[in-house]
Amino acid sequence: MVLVKEKKKEIIDDFRVHARDTGSAEVQVALLTERINTLGEHFKEHKKDFHSRRGLLTLVGRRRRLLNYLKSKDLKKYEEVLERLHLRK
Repeated sequence: MVLVKEKKKEIIDDFRVHARDTGSAEVQVALLTERINTLGEHFKEHKKDFHSRRGLLTLVGRRRRLLNYLKSKDLKKYEEVLERLHLRK
């Protein structure tokens, strides 16, 4: 369930704001989204894994707070991140 180093580096390269960026809100949202998607696949096979489900809810809440922060600071970047992650409805 942990992201592979190469996959994590690829995500950081796609969403970074500057050359040495690893912790901006955009990067964090992208990494959390990847972990959430991975856990979604895990639950298709392990329906009764309630401990991991709690972790999933924690990740979703953390991503929501980061997105709210990004929305309040820079609406254009917020919309861009949503579009790039295909989170738009």
